[in-house]
Amino acid sequence: MQGVLFALVPLFAWGSIGLVANKLGGDANQQTLGMTLGAFVFALIVSLFRMPTLTWQIFLIGFIGGLFWVIGQFGQFNSMKYMGVSVASPLSSGSQLVFGVLLGVFAFHEWTKQIQFIIGFIAMTLLVVGFYFSAKRDPENAVVKEGHNYTKGLIALTYSTLGYVLYVILFNNLAVLWFNVHFDTLTIILPMSVGMIFGALVMGRFKIKMEKYVYRNIIDGVMFGVGNIFMLMAASAAGNAIAFSFAQLGVIISTIGGILFLGEKKTKKELVYVGIGSVLFVTGAILLAIVKSKG
Repeated sequence: MQGVLFALVPLFAWGSIGLVANKLGGDANQQTLGMTLGAFVFALIVSLFRMPTLTWQIFLIGFIGGLFWVIGQFGQFNSMKYMGVSVASPLSSGSQLVFGVLLGVFAFHEWTKQIQFIIGFIAMTLLVVGFYFSAKRDPENAVVKEGHNYTKGLIALTYSTLGYVLYVILFNNLAVLWFNVHFDTLTIILPMSVGMIFGALVMGRFKIKMEKYVYRNIIDGVMFGVGNIFMLMAASAAGNAIAFSFAQLGVIISTIGGILFLGEKKTKKELVYVGIGSVLFVTGAILLAIVKSKG
C-alpha cells in the first residue's frame, strides 16, 4: 500500500507539469529554462544532503542526458502550444513508450520470452490506436483555437520524442553497455540538471528573456524533481511494474486538465474520442508494465 501511495506522487506531479506551465505562462524557451532552473535547485539540495560520489564519467553522461532531456521537454512545450495539452500529452507519452520499447527490444534485446512479445505487441497496438483517438478531431467542430497548428505540433512531437527516448536509452542502456558506468538516480540528477540548464540556453540561442515567466516555471522543475524521488521510492516499495504503470496514468491528469482547467474546447464526439484514447493508452501502458515484470 505504501508503494502505491508513493507512486501517486509522480502521477500527479508529472501529469500536472503541462497544466501548470501553461497557467504560469511564457513561451517554450522561458518555460524550459525555468523548469531546468527548478530541477537544478532541487538536485543541488538533494546532493548536499546525500553527498554522492561524482566521477567525470558520471558527470559527462548526466550532462549529455540533460541535453537530450531538454530537447524532449522543449518539443513537448511547443507541441502543447500548437495542439493543446489534451492532445499533445497523450501523443507525447505514447510515442515515447512505443519508440522507447521498440528500440529497447530490437537494439538491446530487453524482451527474451515469448509471453513478453505477445503482451508487448498487444500493448503497443492499443497505444497506437489510442494515439489515433486522442488526436482525432470532429470535422463539425467550428471552434478552432487561435494559434493551433497540428503540422507544427507533430514536428515538435517528433524531435521531443527523439530527445526523450535518447535520454532514457542513454541512462538505462548505453551508460552500462558502452561506458560500463553504473549510477542511481540520486547521483545523476545534479550533473543532469547542469546539462539541462546549458541545453535550455542553447535552445533559446542564449537570448531568452529573463522575465517573470522564467522564475514562475521554476515550480515545474521542482515538481519534476519530486516526481523522480517518489518514483524511486515507489519502485523500491512496490516494484518497477507498479511505479511504471502509475507514472503513465499522469497523462489522464494532463488530458482531462487541459479540457477542464485550460478551456480547450471539445465537441461531444471529441470527448468520446479522448475517452476512448485515454482508456486504450492506460491499458497499453499497464500491459507494458506487466511485460517489464515478466523479464
